[in-house]
Amino acid sequence: MRQAAPLNGAAFNLAYVGIALLTFVPFLCLCKTALTNSATYCARAFILGGFAASLAWQLYLFQVDHYPAWDAQPIEVAFLLAMYGVIFVLMFLLERRDRKQLAEMPVSAFSCGSTILIAFIIYVLSSLSFSGLDTPFGGTTYAEAFNIRTIVYLGGVAILYAHHLQLCESYTTLERNTLESMLNTQYANYLLNQESVDMVNRKYHDLKHQIAILRSEVDATQRLDYLDRMEEEIQVYETQSKTGNQFLDTILTSKSVHCQREHIQLTCVVDGAALSFMDVMDLSALFGNALDNAMEAVLQLPDPEQRLIHLSVSREKGFLRIRLENRCREDETVTGGLPKTSKQDKRNHGFGLKSICAIAEKYDGSATVHAEGGWFELRVLIPARDVSG
Repeated sequence: MRQAAPLNGAAFNLAYVGIALLTFVPFLCLCKTALTNSATYCARAFILGGFAASLAWQLYLFQVDHYPAWDAQPIEVAFLLAMYGVIFVLMFLLERRDRKQLAEMPVSAFSCGSTILIAFIIYVLSSLSFSGLDTPFGGTTYAEAFNIRTIVYLGGVAILYAHHLQLCESYTTLERNTLESMLNTQYANYLLNQESVDMVNRKYHDLKHQIAILRSEVDATQRLDYLDRMEEEIQVYETQSKTGNQFLDTILTSKSVHCQREHIQLTCVVDGAALSFMDVMDLSALFGNALDNAMEAVLQLPDPEQRLIHLSVSREKGFLRIRLENRCREDETVTGGLPKTSKQDKRNHGFGLKSICAIAEKYDGSATVHAEGGWFELRVLIPARDVSG
């Protein structure tokens, strides 16, 4: 039988920790995720690796004890690699459905610290079996030491996985509540905009008649210049959109007023009738978030001549196509389906686009974004439906 060589417990564990920390350095430095995310996943990987090593060695020594022919280096290497592969593949399959969420989910400093603390405690408890100290967690034989170490590591993997699921659930709840809040806020803004547009229309028509009367009675050049400027100022309220969809008209009119105030050039080619099957709350959230994001992006450009936004909505080959283009910074990039943010509040970054994607999926469609050459593009593709559908 092949016996494990005597180990200096402290030296073995210190060397194990040192090597593990060195392998984590490239991940912490090179990964595009936040440091807290990288540290959290490294801590989980450390415990999972410890479990895989302990279980693989325990099973291999058990096989060697019963089948001495297994006591050969090629068989040992093949067996250990196979065990590592099985364990890592099983964990990959277990977390595969959460991979997209893992890429987007921010990990707070507290959650990261708690994960590292749990991993540290698990490692200390598992190491006591090999420490040579007289403790309740020690083993008198290598078999007992491996049993204790494997069971403690297995418990650690389970605890950290449960902790991870709790983080995912908390993030999912936060995301859902935030999206619902944004949807309600956009709809409330739509209602306010509708009242404002109605009031502006009344004021506009009153002023238009007053200007016509004053112009017919006053001949002074200075007064005419004043009236011209007055007429130009109220032209902004004459830009009311007529798309064939009353709800979208209200949204676009409100955004057009804001764009003119901020010297943003907004052009729209919209078939509002093609949107008749969509719920008004979905319309307000989709176009409200899309235009708000576009206006926020162009306002970061120092040159007002570059503040350009173009919106098109059309029905083509049985699909509703929504395309929104706006100028953006030349270095704008898209990562994980979201543009890179310069805001301090990265935790709540991207919820507007997530809301748009959720609305597209609600109608069996999809939403994609692309940034290149100083232009940002949002495309939404939804199967067209009849108004009756």
